[in-house]
Amino acid sequence: MDSYVDNLYFSNMKHIENYNLFGERTDLPDVVHCETIETRSRIHNWEFKPHRHAQLHQFVVIESGSGWARIEGNSYDLQQGTLLNIPTGTVHGFRFEVGTHGWVVTLASELLDESLHDSEGLRPLLAKAKVTQSTPEIWETVQKIFAEHASREFARAHTLRALSGLLAGLVARSLSALDQSETRPSHNLQLRFEALLDQHFHEHLKVSDYADRLAVTPTHLTRVMRQVTGQPASAAIEDRLIREARRNLAYSNLSISEIAYELGFDDPAYFSRVFSRATGMAPRAFRAHIEKSDVRPKVV
Repeated sequence: MDSYVDNLYFSNMKHIENYNLFGERTDLPDVVHCETIETRSRIHNWEFKPHRHAQLHQFVVIESGSGWARIEGNSYDLQQGTLLNIPTGTVHGFRFEVGTHGWVVTLASELLDESLHDSEGLRPLLAKAKVTQSTPEIWETVQKIFAEHASREFARAHTLRALSGLLAGLVARSLSALDQSETRPSHNLQLRFEALLDQHFHEHLKVSDYADRLAVTPTHLTRVMRQVTGQPASAAIEDRLIREARRNLAYSNLSISEIAYELGFDDPAYFSRVFSRATGMAPRAFRAHIEKSDVRPKVV
C-alpha cells in the first residue's frame, strides 16, 4: 500500500475521529483511491473503530468472508456479496473475520458531486448510508476501477472518472430498489440549505436565518423542503442536531452535559428534553441501549 496512508488509524479518543483519507489532512492524492479490505485489516487486527471522513465517499464490497459493521448507531452483519454505501460524514466502524476479502473504492466528495445531476434523483439515494447486496454489474465495475487504478495508461484519469460515475449509478440503482420513495429528485435550494445546515446546526439558527443567508423567504424554503423531503425546513434543522447528538452519544466518551454544550445548548436539561422528544428516549437511556446492543463477541 502507498506510504502516504500508512499513518492510519484510530485511537480511543474522546471525540469521534474525523479523517480525510486514512489520517491524511490533505486532499485525495488521486482521482480515486483503491484498497482491498485485507490490506489494512491485517495491520489493525481486522477491526476499525468508529470514525468518519469529512470529504470522502466510500463504496465497500465484500467478496468473501464475513464481519460486522456499526454505521450511525445501527449494526449490520456483513456476508459475501454485501455492498456498503458510506457517504461523506457518516460515522462507521468495522470488525472483519480474519481472511475476509473485499474492495474499497474511495471518491472525493467533489468528484462524486460533479457527476450527479439533481434532476436524475441519484443524489438523495447516495447521500444515505445503506447496506445491501452487490450485483454482477457492480462487481465487474469495481474490478475495472482497480485494474485502471493500478495502470499508467494514457487517459487513466478520464477513464477512472467515467468508471467512478458508472459505479455511483449502479449503486444508486441498487439502492433505489430498497425504497422507491427515496428516488425523488433533489433541488438546488435543498442542497444549499443542507450544506449550510451542516456548517451551522450547532448555532441553533431559525428557518428565517437560513432563508436570509440563502436569499429566499422562509415560506419558499419550507415549501421546497416539503416538496423534496416531505418535511419542513424546521424538521431538517432539528434532525441534523439530533443526528449529531446520537453520533456523540454512540461514539464518544463525552458526558451528556459536554455533548449538550458542544451542540450549542446552554442547559443540559433542556438538551435532554429536546432529545427525548425527538427520539422517545433520554440521552442516558439511548447511550445505555447502544452500549448494550454493541456487546457481542469479536468476529475471529
